[in-house]
Amino acid sequence: MTDHKRTAQLIFPDVEKTTEYYEELYPPRELPEGARVTRFSPSPTGYLHFGGLYASYASKLTAERSGGLFMLRIEDTDKKREVEGGVDCIINGLAAFGVAPDEGVTGEGTEKGNYGPYTQSLRREIYRAFAKKLVEEGRAYPCFCTPEELEDIRNRQENEDIKGYYGKYAKCRDLSDEEIEEKIKNGTPFTVRLRSEGDILRKIRFDDMIKGKIEMSENVNDIVILKTDGIPTYHFAHAVDDHLMRTTHVVRGDEWIASVPLHLELFRALGFKPVKYAHFAPIMKEENGGKRKISKRKDPEANVTFYIEKGYPEESVREYILTILNSDFEDWRRANKTEDISKFPFNLKKMSLSGALFDIVKFNDVSKNAISVMSAQKVYELVEKWAQDYDKELYELFTADSEKAKAILNIDRENPKPRKDIACWSEVRDYVTYFYNELYTPEFTLPYRMDKQSVAEILGKYKDMYSDSDSKDEWFAKIKELCEQCGYAPNVKEYKQNPDAFKGHVGDVSSVIRVAVTSRVNTPDLYYIMQILGKGEVIRRIDSVIDSIKG
Repeated sequence: MTDHKRTAQLIFPDVEKTTEYYEELYPPRELPEGARVTRFSPSPTGYLHFGGLYASYASKLTAERSGGLFMLRIEDTDKKREVEGGVDCIINGLAAFGVAPDEGVTGEGTEKGNYGPYTQSLRREIYRAFAKKLVEEGRAYPCFCTPEELEDIRNRQENEDIKGYYGKYAKCRDLSDEEIEEKIKNGTPFTVRLRSEGDILRKIRFDDMIKGKIEMSENVNDIVILKTDGIPTYHFAHAVDDHLMRTTHVVRGDEWIASVPLHLELFRALGFKPVKYAHFAPIMKEENGGKRKISKRKDPEANVTFYIEKGYPEESVREYILTILNSDFEDWRRANKTEDISKFPFNLKKMSLSGALFDIVKFNDVSKNAISVMSAQKVYELVEKWAQDYDKELYELFTADSEKAKAILNIDRENPKPRKDIACWSEVRDYVTYFYNELYTPEFTLPYRMDKQSVAEILGKYKDMYSDSDSKDEWFAKIKELCEQCGYAPNVKEYKQNPDAFKGHVGDVSSVIRVAVTSRVNTPDLYYIMQILGKGEVIRRIDSVIDSIKG
């Protein structure tokens, strides 16, 4: 009969702390009944993917709505794939869009919370204590198979339905105490494997928070839980960490569904209550009439840095993510136009079964809506902060005269129907170009149905009657008066009733002035634009157009 405790002592002679010690060190959390504890646990192997932000926000929302908390755990056990600065990239990406964790890693080498370390490479001794317990109980064993032997097993299983280290292929599962002791004392490299109790003919059933009830075959593989260097595999580490950190719900991609039988067996073998899983389908994009996964290689918007560099405000990103997280969010938003997003009753069960569809056009529309209801002061502050890093010239212009910048941003804002021109801060430069001569390049194109003589007449008469002391009503009355002087209908209705009697209507006259002053056909309220530019600049631009026409 195998002496499992003796084997455990041979494998882990230096492990002194027991699993009971760690259970006391990380006691159940004191949270309200029904509170959910969630986590995001990425590997620092590159930039933060949009799918990671999506999963994080879902995790944070389900925690918040239940009075629980959301953690950030860094799974850095695969040092070969780790990227320098990867941790900060993840943290900065979450923070930029208001998805910062309540607990966990807060920076390179820093963290907050009482259930750490929250970086797996710092938890090595914890994993070893729980692995030792599994060996003591006969639920794990050392495996001395070489890479060549494992490759041979894979080759022999090429035509089999089930692949892995199990049954007759589990060569080290039933080694004697003497064989184990001899190999360990000889320094033979070994991994530690779970001794599976699964049967391929038996089924497990679990209730996925998104997918619903799922039935699968039990796990039969004796998977590695500790590698030859003593570092745990993801499967083992996540079970230990989720238990000791008292995680209750895990939101992750549905590529992990295949691992659920194994993960549930690990929880059972360790004596832990399993977490509840919520597996979401991958985020998709439409392409050539079909759909595909959003791709790191093909799609710049897959990288969360894209949204930071473009200057999408955090409100826009969260608002859009909610539109693809929960199918009823858009209806809720239409019924609650000014309500804070935190009031939305987010529910994991309403996440898409087939995969959320990412649409950059819709994303921009959502962002324009979100920005349109911000105050000019807030927009100014956010643009200034963004421009300091990404558009130095715009930053200098805005900060040189902040009141002017705020006045520009306030045109057609803070009213029942605000304009929706800006989707992200990188679009602000173009939006404000004609207010700053440093950015402005005049370009006058004759409006539709207009000849040079008519344009020169309109602009010549208008500059003589323009006064920046006029109220908006007085200003518009003068434009109507100008229409009558130049043969244009003072209103569109009158023109439509008798189009042959006029050269055009008040809109045509306004367009001539608008293009002369801004080089744009479509702008916010022209009266306020001219007020900000000042009479001297308005007249100078009009004169320049008249000269170019006559010349």
